[in-house]
Amino acid sequence: MRPSRRGLLLGAGTAGLAPFATAGEVLLDDAWHQTILERYAAFGDKATGGPGDMATGAWLEDELTRLGFQCHRHAFVSPFFDADQTTLTIEGHTAAVIPQAPVTPTGPEGLSAPLALSWGSGRLDGRIALIVLPSRRWSSALDGLIQTRLNDVWGRGAIGAVLITTGPTGDALALNAPARLPPGAGPIAVLAPNDSEPFLDAAAEGRTGRLVLSGTAGQRPAFNLSARLSRGADKAVVLSTPRSGWFTCAAERGSGIAVWLAAAHWLVRRHDPFDVELVAISGHEYENLGGEHYLEALAPKPERTRLWVHVGANLAARDWHSYGRELRPLPGPDAQRYLLASPDVADSFARAYAGQPGLEAVYPATVENSAGELTNILRAGYPSAAGFFGNHKFHHSRNDDLRCVTGALVRPVSEALRRALADILAS
Repeated sequence: MRPSRRGLLLGAGTAGLAPFATAGEVLLDDAWHQTILERYAAFGDKATGGPGDMATGAWLEDELTRLGFQCHRHAFVSPFFDADQTTLTIEGHTAAVIPQAPVTPTGPEGLSAPLALSWGSGRLDGRIALIVLPSRRWSSALDGLIQTRLNDVWGRGAIGAVLITTGPTGDALALNAPARLPPGAGPIAVLAPNDSEPFLDAAAEGRTGRLVLSGTAGQRPAFNLSARLSRGADKAVVLSTPRSGWFTCAAERGSGIAVWLAAAHWLVRRHDPFDVELVAISGHEYENLGGEHYLEALAPKPERTRLWVHVGANLAARDWHSYGRELRPLPGPDAQRYLLASPDVADSFARAYAGQPGLEAVYPATVENSAGELTNILRAGYPSAAGFFGNHKFHHSRNDDLRCVTGALVRPVSEALRRALADILAS
């Protein structure tokens, strides 16, 4: 299922509210947030250490330096795969697939073997297993169901696996994975549900398919960007956001980047008795690889941190109506987004986000409740913390582009964060 371009000029549904703050001559209004979204999207795919991710980091470094922050790049090494060809083919039909990271390449000749459906308990020796996942907004290969299904087909002798990520869009969804995920018995790819029918028919008949995941795999440099505003204070306020992702990530990442950068403009104009530390994290899609590096080596210690806010995924993605097999854009935000806060700041966040779908329900900030980098932040023992995460309909899809987000959707989230911060930092 693809987003319909029909109706994309619908209003964004949040116009008419006065902007909360200015920073110098910068008015943090709908247009400003839209400009940030467009700039971020223009860098293209954001895979860790790739051209889009590195360009995004350089752009943010320039922006924050001009605001007066002291910026530092902190290097680490990440897996990568530069694809030449990623396809699944049966006689008379070829579909594009997403290679599952960390990628096990097949070489240009590919892996040719009979296709097989994964359900049942029979042997799959020498076959490529097709695994149809139940309908969900999929995000990570570490999901227990995915790991169970993969271990099952490897145990029954499969030599390759194709995951079909059934979800609201019918798109193939890239899945996050650890940088050092133990290899399976063979290559793994993701196939779009919209493209799966002929391959499922072929698997039911035991016909031969050819899976090609050719390209260059290895390790490459990446970096986290930290930006500090030192005021000689005893404690710091930390705002983190991931900047990397599998594809364009316009709503998944762009909305958070815009909210985070607006907060930077606002914080630099204030005179709160705290140091400020901003960090734009790479390596997210390798199960928070860059965030782990930052926490271990560079983050202010919990006892030196007044508040840590993690501005995670999908803060303000557009919602869509399912209209038959078509998706039609709605003017409002997708409510599948979450806000967590520790008890000392929960009321401030609840007041600031009252009336914003999804975010108005403030959950306790616990390791068990959280996701993404926020999980590690809480596990590290930061006593005062809050964070956002979510997964909109096009989460991890190639179609997460500027059709999925607008500045008018992002601005209310951005203003509310600044309201919450103003309340907390004044207390």
